[in-house]
Amino acid sequence: MKNIPFASIAPESIYSGAKIIPSGVQPDLRTPTVESWSLKVEREILSNTSLSVSYIGSHGYHGLLSVDANLPAATICPASPCPAGYPNGAIYYPANAPLANNAVWNTTHWFSEGISSYNGLEVDVNRRFGKSLQFRGAYTFAKALDDGDNMNTSVATNSPAFVANPLDPKADYGRASFDIRHVAVLNATYELPFGRGKKDWLNRVVGDWQVSGIQTLQSGLPFTPQLSYNPSNDGDTRNPVRPSVNPNFSGPVILGGATQYFDPNAFVQPLPGTYGNAGRNTLQGPRLYETDLSVAKRFTLRERLNLQFRAEFFNLFNHTNFNTPNPVVYASATGGPSPTAGVITSTATTSRQMQLGLKLLW
Repeated sequence: MKNIPFASIAPESIYSGAKIIPSGVQPDLRTPTVESWSLKVEREILSNTSLSVSYIGSHGYHGLLSVDANLPAATICPASPCPAGYPNGAIYYPANAPLANNAVWNTTHWFSEGISSYNGLEVDVNRRFGKSLQFRGAYTFAKALDDGDNMNTSVATNSPAFVANPLDPKADYGRASFDIRHVAVLNATYELPFGRGKKDWLNRVVGDWQVSGIQTLQSGLPFTPQLSYNPSNDGDTRNPVRPSVNPNFSGPVILGGATQYFDPNAFVQPLPGTYGNAGRNTLQGPRLYETDLSVAKRFTLRERLNLQFRAEFFNLFNHTNFNTPNPVVYASATGGPSPTAGVITSTATTSRQMQLGLKLLW
């Protein structure tokens, strides 16, 4: 079936007005580059206790941005034919404005004009209590910024893949789609003190058990308020344009509920023929909490032959970690907000899971 000629599908049809969607790259495309630096201080502050504090930073340039390069001729308001009352300096496209190359449709081009930065503070504490109990805590406070990090919509759904305004890509500069401001991970390992060094059958059963736990806490991923139509009339059918901030809105934007995580009334439709002024990745998604636990037992079969039993529990307390909500605020240029704006329909982690395993060591 893959080798059937396209003309044989509908041989009598005439595809009048059909246009291709070309792809390409910037003619003088540059190599994406990242410069990074770090500083770390580590010290034993108490007996069996070590502390390390480190800073990690980076600056990226020549990053790849996904851009529609086939735009109509722009009008800068208040020049004609910009409608009366539009703000000065606004980019305006009249309805049905011809594209720069009207023989093709919107394009998929990659330009090496992206920039990025990362700054992170990391704190790591290790503590051993005797021979049986070990504790470690790691915390990261970081901020990642860029003006585009999604080559296409399959990379991340919390931010549009394409630049909203190809004439002003730096207007997309904001939190990176993978920016997590706070991450804390705590883990502990405890070797139970039962039956050590004893050979009778009872102590062989109750001895050599190890319990380990991991607690993960992190702030939410950012996401971008979006539209499922393009009010700018610039011809891009991928709808990367954002809504505008509602100047008359007051109150919290983030509500936190699964049925309406954010208040869509915080945004309004952009003026017809213009781009919205809401920032990229200005909203923050739900936080994540997860506790994992493992229990392991070693059975000595021979001098060099051991059997390990493991029981692992993921998301031990069955905590619901919500995914980012539906970011589409308006589905059309008329009417109110979409009824599904801010609705959460999936989770970021699974429900409680248990896994059993045996491992033979020699």
